[in-house]
Amino acid sequence: MDERGTQIIDQAGKVFMRLGIRSVNMDDIAQHLRISKKTLYQYVKDKNDLVSRAVELICTHHRTSINAICERGMNAIDENFEIAKFLAAQLSQMHPSIHFDLQKYHAEAWDLLDRTEKADIERCVTLNMQKGIGEGLYRADLNIPVIAKIYIARFDATFDGELFPASEYNFQDVIWEMFRYHIRGIASDKGLKYLERKVKKERTHA
Repeated sequence: MDERGTQIIDQAGKVFMRLGIRSVNMDDIAQHLRISKKTLYQYVKDKNDLVSRAVELICTHHRTSINAICERGMNAIDENFEIAKFLAAQLSQMHPSIHFDLQKYHAEAWDLLDRTEKADIERCVTLNMQKGIGEGLYRADLNIPVIAKIYIARFDATFDGELFPASEYNFQDVIWEMFRYHIRGIASDKGLKYLERKVKKERTHA
């Protein structure tokens, strides 16, 4: 796909993220992007194809951004925090119905999102734990594969609208608490002391 096509998919994805998927049709997308439906259909077959391509692009963006965070040379706890902060910022902009819409109406796109995000999160968490153990910030006796799976399950739970209804919970607060909960469970004494200093610093700057 050429650059214009990629830009169209990217902008369409942002519309879906902001307004939801089921409530937006191809006419709406064309109107929001200020292009004709004919131009839109030059790049996608139908709405289902557009949703799948948008999801793929969003996953790629998340992966690229997280890799960039990991290349900044921070310690494992700071790295974990920055990744959690990035995800919270991205996902807090997401319409509450996105996951439901994907699961019910766009199974192929949902499967792509589910598989890709879980694989990326598992890889990221695994590398972070290995790094933290090497730095002495995490306990040396961690069962990394098991903890990575637990992390994925907890991350999925943050999207449960019944567990964390948007009317009662701020998504960024949920991610922040999940970060602290995760680090407290895997940190060494050295890591716990560092975490306490970091929490105090973040509260001071809040």
